[in-house]
Amino acid sequence: MNFSDTLHKNPVFDLIAREASRLGVRAYVIGGFVRDLILNRPSKDIDVVCIGSGIALAEAVGRTLHTNVSVFENFGTAMLRTSHDRTSSDDWEVEFVGARKESYRSDSRKPIVEDGTLEDDQNRRDFTINAMGISLNRDDYGDLVDPFDGLKDIKRKLIRTPLDPDITFSDDPLRMMRAIRFASQLNFDIEPDTFDAIVRMNERISIVSRERVTDELNKIILSPTPSYGFKLLYHAGLLDRIFPELIALKGVETIEGKGHKDNFYHTLQVLDNIANRADQSELLRQNELWLRWAALLHDIAKPATKRFDAKVGWTFHGHEDMGARWVPGIFRTMKLPLNEHMRFVQKLVRLHLRPIALTKEQITDSALRRLLVEAGEDLDGLMALCRADITSKNYEKVQKHLRNFDRVERKLHDLEERDKLRNFQPVITGELIMETFNLPPSKEIGEIKSIVREAILDGVVPNNLEAAFPFMLEEGHKRGLTPVKTLPELNLNTESTESEKSA
Repeated sequence: MNFSDTLHKNPVFDLIAREASRLGVRAYVIGGFVRDLILNRPSKDIDVVCIGSGIALAEAVGRTLHTNVSVFENFGTAMLRTSHDRTSSDDWEVEFVGARKESYRSDSRKPIVEDGTLEDDQNRRDFTINAMGISLNRDDYGDLVDPFDGLKDIKRKLIRTPLDPDITFSDDPLRMMRAIRFASQLNFDIEPDTFDAIVRMNERISIVSRERVTDELNKIILSPTPSYGFKLLYHAGLLDRIFPELIALKGVETIEGKGHKDNFYHTLQVLDNIANRADQSELLRQNELWLRWAALLHDIAKPATKRFDAKVGWTFHGHEDMGARWVPGIFRTMKLPLNEHMRFVQKLVRLHLRPIALTKEQITDSALRRLLVEAGEDLDGLMALCRADITSKNYEKVQKHLRNFDRVERKLHDLEERDKLRNFQPVITGELIMETFNLPPSKEIGEIKSIVREAILDGVVPNNLEAAFPFMLEEGHKRGLTPVKTLPELNLNTESTESEKSA
């Protein structure tokens, strides 16, 4: 098979070929770019193997392109960025490395590296579909170099190691995660001997850094049908080693003929529902990974809160609050960011039952206001999670729940349009209460502030100073407090905004 016509479409390949010929070395594009080219998948990462100095070839190409070359002497690699053509604003990343062979110690996945041949370099690749190369040399430009039948495995949709899988996974245990990641991303099967080796070698994952494991896990989470990857992780014995909290969800217990659903498979279905949802708003696309993490963790505390009640069966009271408290610890263990992304996941886990509850009762404006205020800018993500949480096999039941969510969502948006509550801040602050009554920070301040806030959310008091300040004074009076300042003396702007008046 020859890819010369395809390579000619991107000038960088012809340029690399010319510079390699001028330097008297042979060069090949290899690995993921070749795989994705055959699969017709987009790819902007190009790996070039040079039989000689990859750094020298990169610098020669960089000089011709008048672009900077990043050199990594310790790894014998170099990288540059270039555009597909002069009219394109998309950068392509090209990495150059000299062909090498590797050997490993049992306690490390960092190889001992020596110069090698193209055959040595292809032997060290993780899977046959990643071991294919395309020649960039004048005598056989564009020819496919495929010593392990990677092309055949692509046609068979199969993940297979080029050499003995036990050695492949023992040398670099992260390859076990990568096998499952590629299977999940591409919807490929893992060849039986390769999968059996993962089962045998799964304890080796312990020598891999948590950051690298989580990076592969995130790619599985972002795959088209992530449940497939998680089921493979489970059956391979890897999930129990990297995410035992998720394994704890598995299983069904029955007492007096009453059982509960298997929350492990329910969680995976919710994750798939999120992955396959129709809504693709820009805000949700930006939060895609974290929305999927919220789906993965929404019921994570159910095993810890599971109780049997003879009258109602199995209950999981408070699992949403306990799960939200667990989120920071799970993120810390997984080496995930402890920032606004973690707080987004935590909020959705804590609130995921709230919209469901609103579909089962007469909806009051007060209840809707509270949900709007607590969800804030994350309301759309919360509603997406709640829709995904409907996993019944009864089609009519699912449609009924979705119609109920439509009704709740319409009311929420109508109320939001009227009251502008997503960035709600009560006009009565703790500082204002302390200054009015000349009080230090105390429990009473928090109590008054909370009562005023609830009154505003219940619609009893508008969210403006003219109405809320007298209400606050009355609450202080009930506690024997005497104001030392009036509203004019506080030098506050008492002109209400339109949003305050409407709230």
